[in-house]
Amino acid sequence: MKTYIITSNEDKLQAARKAFENTEIQLERFETEFPEIQASSSLEIARHAVEKVMDKVEAPIIREDHSLYLDAIPGFPGPYISYFDKKIEAKKLLELLEGKKTTGYFEVGTVLGLPNGKLKEYEVQVPIKISEEIKGDERNWDRVLMMRNENKTFAETDSEERLKEWNQNFRKIAEEL
Repeated sequence: MKTYIITSNEDKLQAARKAFENTEIQLERFETEFPEIQASSSLEIARHAVEKVMDKVEAPIIREDHSLYLDAIPGFPGPYISYFDKKIEAKKLLELLEGKKTTGYFEVGTVLGLPNGKLKEYEVQVPIKISEEIKGDERNWDRVLMMRNENKTFAETDSEERLKEWNQNFRKIAEEL
């Protein structure tokens, strides 16, 4: 069975492919250009994307979105992580969190659109913590974000090492399809 995923993010594509690798489901990227909406949750953003393209394919279609929530600053940055990651240097984030809780979680919202028009939603929280120091050379906040049970930042680890955390929703979808 052919199934599509709406993403330009290579890590999300890799996570989905890993979840579907031992199935008979052929996963392909759905190429489309449209502005991503700004909304208050990952599920809203993912649902909007799936609804926009469901009528263009006769196969299941998936979209996943991530939001980051820091315990020290309720609601922040939420689904606006990409914006704040570009605007606030990791050093400034550490200064903002000095003396406060350095834990939080990623909200991973995934929506599956089926050819019959039905939508299924999946959501999981991935616990994280903030490093006390900047480590690694990758994207800005990746140098301070780490899995709650680890001591290496995202920038210091290969994304494949964290796949079991990130592809939980994809695995559920693979089982259902």
